[in-house]
Amino acid sequence: MLVHNWREVLKRAWSIRFMVLALLCIIIEPIYTFVAATWVAKNIYIQLAMSAITGLLAVAAIIARIFVQQKVSGDLNGKPPSEG
Repeated sequence: MLVHNWREVLKRAWSIRFMVLALLCIIIEPIYTFVAATWVAKNIYIQLAMSAITGLLAVAAIIARIFVQQKVSGDLNGKPPSEG
């Protein structure tokens, strides 16, 4: 079930921001690998860094998801959504 302010959560939640950054890293990594294979020698350190950054962003997203962000948590203090 979605919270009543799901659009606000998508815009402001840190967990969403970290997941989007992790997704960008996942998308960029194969593109870099293709470019590196066709133009220059592969650099293993860049691949390791991309994988590490992706993993760290995923962990940050999990941690951000656990902590409550008052402005976007959907907590209405017992009020119905129309009064929130």
